[in-house]
Amino acid sequence: MTEQDLRDKNGYLVGRIRTQYDGVLEVRDKYGVLKGRYDPAKNETRDSNGNLFARGNMLAALL
Repeated sequence: MTEQDLRDKNGYLVGRIRTQYDGVLEVRDKYGVLKGRYDPAKNETRDSNGNLFARGNMLAALL
């Protein structure tokens, strides 16, 4: 499992994108609250409730 920090222009942590073992990416805010997931096999980004947000990887937009 790998993590990528997302920071604003001043260097403050906004959130993190974590790659799960099955290849699914999930984004969490700076407090660790799940905001959504991206499934590369389906090419779908879904919010934390499982609703379709967009086609493609739009995880950063969920923050």
